[in-house]
Amino acid sequence: MRRIILKHPREAWLGAANIRRQWQALGYTAEPDLERACAEYDAFVEVLRPFADEIRFLPADERTGLDSIYVRDAACQAPRGLVLGRMGKELRRGEPAAVRAFCETAGLPVAGEIREPGTLEGGDVVWLDGRTVAVGLGYRTNAEGLRQFAEILSRDGVESIGVPLPHWDGPGDVLHLMSMLSPVDSKKLLVYSRLLVVPFRRRLLEMGFELIEVPDEEYASMATNVLALAPGTCLALAGNPLTAARLEKAGLEVLTYEGDEISRKGAGGPTCLTRPVRGVVR
Repeated sequence: MRRIILKHPREAWLGAANIRRQWQALGYTAEPDLERACAEYDAFVEVLRPFADEIRFLPADERTGLDSIYVRDAACQAPRGLVLGRMGKELRRGEPAAVRAFCETAGLPVAGEIREPGTLEGGDVVWLDGRTVAVGLGYRTNAEGLRQFAEILSRDGVESIGVPLPHWDGPGDVLHLMSMLSPVDSKKLLVYSRLLVVPFRRRLLEMGFELIEVPDEEYASMATNVLALAPGTCLALAGNPLTAARLEKAGLEVLTYEGDEISRKGAGGPTCLTRPVRGVVR
């Protein structure tokens, strides 16, 4: 990972009073503790540092709320730069504009943006290889968002695959494509196949992917949400030993972090907390 964009809870949450005002409306399972969250986050960043050339932090922005700590969702990677999303969760609608302002200051190219009535969140976008991207279609990303995203990517010969998502626990639940699939290494995907539609799962096998299955008893604790750090190394939320053992059996080193405050309460794992930025076509 050449560059990672993050947002520290100090800048995302803006104090205990702000947390108290927002956490229930945003669907957190309990009120996060800011001091403990900062300690968890600092440790999380230290795990990332050896694997990234550069780490940049989004600043505080009045247009955003607690969920802006989950920087994956507001923008997606494209060959020519970032594509600003349009959030399916209305309380997060200000986040893409805040990312645009950061990109202008940081000199990061913006390849496009999703416009109304389209919606697109980064947790629904999974690059399978350099020319193929899968996009989940559910309550957070709609068909118009996919159409706009595919049009932007088509300029560079990228194929976009729409993947229908299940209802699961309804529109209030956070169910992205990356809730059931995470790339963990070259041609290796960590998956929860019980939630994958059959044509898409078959397509993955036809593309030559090895599917590492998350056990039923660990799915609800975000075992599928794992971040690839480097070839052969990935980062997972602590507390899912069965999944870790399966990853290790597949030849991967599994690093872990504690995330009771920054991950479990807001249902956002290591992929959600990071926005990797790759090289762009000049």
